[in-house]
Amino acid sequence: MAVITCIEDLRRLHRRRVPRMFFDYVDSGSWTESTYQANEQDYQRLRFRQRVAVDISARSLATTLVGQPVAMPVALAPTGLAGMQYPDGEILAARAAERFGVPFTLSTMSICSIEDVAANTTKPFWFQLYVMRDRDYIERLIGRARDAGCSALVLTLDLQIMGQRHKDLRNGLSTPPQFNLRTALDLLSRPRWCARMLGTRRRSFGNVVGHVQGAENLKSLGQWSASQLDPTLDWRDVEWIRSLWKGALILKGIMEPEDARRARESGADALIVSNHGGRQLDGAPSSIAALPAIVDAVGRDIEVWVDGGIRSGQDVLKALALGARGTLIGRAFLYGLGALGETGVTRALEIIRNELDLSMAFCGLRDVRDVTAGILWAPPANGSPFC
Repeated sequence: MAVITCIEDLRRLHRRRVPRMFFDYVDSGSWTESTYQANEQDYQRLRFRQRVAVDISARSLATTLVGQPVAMPVALAPTGLAGMQYPDGEILAARAAERFGVPFTLSTMSICSIEDVAANTTKPFWFQLYVMRDRDYIERLIGRARDAGCSALVLTLDLQIMGQRHKDLRNGLSTPPQFNLRTALDLLSRPRWCARMLGTRRRSFGNVVGHVQGAENLKSLGQWSASQLDPTLDWRDVEWIRSLWKGALILKGIMEPEDARRARESGADALIVSNHGGRQLDGAPSSIAALPAIVDAVGRDIEVWVDGGIRSGQDVLKALALGARGTLIGRAFLYGLGALGETGVTRALEIIRNELDLSMAFCGLRDVRDVTAGILWAPPANGSPFC
């Protein structure tokens, strides 16, 4: 096997080993994918100031996220269908994150259930919640997360309706997937993946099927899912969820200072600047471009994190320099999962840790908690760090 030196190496291996419909689900955005692409490209526009003759021994990446000690300011983001990238994918990713010392966030639309992950880990993980029309189900789902010992609830606010994702439509990827000749050939083109999937019983949506009326099996799940996205979701629902959940509450999908102020007033412990990985509103700015204004608006009163487009430890460092307290990675760990399973998730985290550590040292810093905008080079013409 070739030496894996960066996240792109994992991405290429992932593409070779997973059926196209599931790789494209990870590696795509909505409409023209302009926001999806900007999420990565805008990180590349940021430049560092290299410092020399500074004592950079005894470096530390350790910090906290909502009071939880972490090995570095990175968490695994909630991602649907991780268990279709590799069998039992959510369990494998959670175990890798636990050993590494960073949080894992389980998606509502995961293949492995909350109970599955809890039974296969030894420390609390986080749970991500979509608000469905069936509020009784949501209340039960929150109760299941509480019973499983989840230490934080990540409430996603930007999926009241679904963005149009052209690759998913072309590939027949729906809930559940459409099985026809084209999709069958796609699956059969990856015989090792098929053999592995036959070895697990977890091939449905573990948090949904069997837990709600109208979604007792895969056939009925599609109709239930199509009817459950709730365009009426508003800040009153956030307050209701806050009343039900006594642990750390994190609001995901914030892109505007006004919404950030509402998030702060809601009693949340942290917010995530996020455009859903470029999978919802195409034409929105990148998350890293939206970050500074949100930090300026609320950064002293609530932890501000960011996700979207992070493919390296250097990207993590740039986000911290622009004021983020923490970061989340989704595609980066999914590339590793699809490529090598649990080992691949660990390798993705190792890559990001090593790149973050080295880049911080080159900028003359020993402690990740000391990162400021001063490490970024700004062209004298406008003083902006974006070149």
